[in-house]
Order: sequence, then structure tokens, then C-alpha cells
Amino acid sequence: MDEYFPILNTQGEIIGKATRKECHSGSMLLHPVVHLHIFRQGGYVYLQKRALNKDIQPGKWDTAVGGHVDYGESVEEALFREAREELGLTDINPQKIVNYIFNSEIEQEMVNVYYIIVGENFETVNDPIEIDEARFWHIDEIEQVIGKGILTPNFEQEYNRIKYFIE
Repeated sequence: MDEYFPILNTQGEIIGKATRKECHSGSMLLHPVVHLHIFRQGGYVYLQKRALNKDIQPGKWDTAVGGHVDYGESVEEALFREAREELGLTDINPQKIVNYIFNSEIEQEMVNVYYIIVGENFETVNDPIEIDEARFWHIDEIEQVIGKGILTPNFEQEYNRIKYFIE
């Protein structure tokens, strides 16, 4: 069964729909995604290592939660669904940071960026199909590996937009 994503204009308005395959084929059809960053006091950011079976950026460290908005689903519904599916999070109160358009060699995404702040006892239940590993990184550690192929290009670009929200 095909998975469908909404197609957007640059103002974020839905103008159609397309399959995942069409969106990731180099068509550059603009489609929405959600990112949830998880911060902990002291300058820590929770990152996930993408599973090796992922079609985009396998084995690289990325945003704590990220995923596509399905056709007929709101951005907020997608955010809560992805947080539940990837990390088992159900009781969160995300705050919006920004929207922006990200271009890679094969796709174009309207990225909807949110964050939450958690305490020392934060725990997740990681989806082993999506995530190989997850842990907190200190901002100094992140800045040392930028540009070295360890982090996804999308996260590296987004980091400059979110680092001011990290305590």
C-alpha cells in the first residue's frame, strides 16, 4: 500500500498529494515533515542514530524525533504520532521553534520544528526498526563533529536554528 504525503506550496498550503516514492525520487515536490528536539538543562540535546535500513541517511545521528506528515493528517497529529512511535512519548507539551524549507539531492521538505525540555530522569522506549541508538549529546560534542559525516546534513543545518533554545 502506498503512503501518501500532502504536497505544499511555499506558503505551506496543501495543493495536492503524492506517494513517498514520488516525493523521494528527485521530483522536489515540497512535502511537510515534523522534527521534535529534546533538550536537557546543561546544554544537552537528545539525538537518535538512524537505523541502517532507513532509505535516507542510514546510520547517522539525527533529531530526536522526525517524520513525515501523512496526507489528511495535521502537523500536530504527525508530531504526536511520531513521538509515540519512535520514542514511546505520550505526555509531552511541544513548543514551536520555526518552519523552513530543506532541500537535499532527492527531496524538498517543509520542516516544522518543535522542542521539549526534560529532566534528568528522562527515558524513552526506542523503536528498534527506526532507531539503532539514542542518547544525550552535549552541545560541545555536537559542534566537534559537525561536518564530519556523523550527523545528518539536515540536523547540522537545523542545529544553527535551535541552539539558542538549548539551556
